[in-house]
Amino acid sequence: MVLFFTSTAVDPPATIYMGKDKFENEDLIKYAWPQDVWFHVDKLSSAHVYLRMPDGMSWDAIPEPLLNDCAQLVKANSIEGNKKDNLTIIYTPADNLKKTGDMAVGQVSFHSDKRVKRVHVPKRENVIVNRLNKTKVEREVDHEQERIERIKKENAAKRAAAAAKKKADAELARAREAEKAARSYDTLFTGEDDEGQPKQSVQELLEDFM
Repeated sequence: MVLFFTSTAVDPPATIYMGKDKFENEDLIKYAWPQDVWFHVDKLSSAHVYLRMPDGMSWDAIPEPLLNDCAQLVKANSIEGNKKDNLTIIYTPADNLKKTGDMAVGQVSFHSDKRVKRVHVPKRENVIVNRLNKTKVEREVDHEQERIERIKKENAAKRAAAAAKKKADAELARAREAEKAARSYDTLFTGEDDEGQPKQSVQELLEDFM
């Protein structure tokens, strides 16, 4: 079972989720979206909390109110950490999580420590925790099917973007050709002739003829 929460710290609201136990955490490590952000209490046991990144938001520039919501939820779901003040919460993109066969259930490391950030939590803020808990929804998730649907959607978006770019490039090429042709026509009777003398314009030729 996966627990889902809704943060109204940003508009539109953001989704935060976590596994109900360490075995569900294993699935989340495997199936979390690459752009999701993983949160955990530093050096203590806690829930693995994920932020489903809203479109257009960067993981290293999460708005402070939303970041605080995630950090408070992590703290509240740490047996030891919930009782302590001045905790450090670490977070990183889900695609930076590293899992090897010799690790215990729920244990992870990182591909790059440079992509791990920290946020200080002075104390538990019940107002935030209670607000988030009121939005909690628990449901079964078919992780493999969700992964397939996500990849299909992402691939469709990539194809649409590629088609739009191809169309825009073709229109730009046609516009440039038209501009080039117009310039060629405009200069047909201007400039210099083969002997280096100024050519007569169309108007001048007409006047000479008359």
